[in-house]
Amino acid sequence: MIEFNLDRGSGVSTYLQLVHQVKQALRLGTLRPGDQLPTAREVVERLAINPNTVLKAYRELEREGLVEGRPGMGTFVREGVASPTLADHTRLRRSLEAWVREARAAGLDQEDLRALFAAVLAGTAKEDTAEEDTAEEDTAEEDAAKEDVA
Repeated sequence: MIEFNLDRGSGVSTYLQLVHQVKQALRLGTLRPGDQLPTAREVVERLAINPNTVLKAYRELEREGLVEGRPGMGTFVREGVASPTLADHTRLRRSLEAWVREARAAGLDQEDLRALFAAVLAGTAKEDTAEEDTAEEDTAEEDAAKEDVA
């Protein structure tokens, strides 16, 4: 069963932190279809948060089709996230673990690692967007050329 943790200084709303943690657990294979999420009462007791916050997170996950509430039984995982689980990517995970060890040996702490990783992700996302834009422009030009020929 998943154990939720909150980062009260993150600036991310509590319910979204819960949603993100469930999605991450699904990606990592920690949660699988049929697994039960902690009850709202258990989460409230452990994290000292408002029950409505937990219910809002669970409703969001249900709206996305990832979990389903079963009256009198609890909330259960319906399906995994759309992408393949990271558990299937053993080689990449090992490579990332080696990178983290190397970065720590170089003196980077957890916040440094997060900042560096976020910067790289943002940079690659911009590259991906630029590549998609270029591909769309190329397709539009090809379509225009075809229309000129016709």
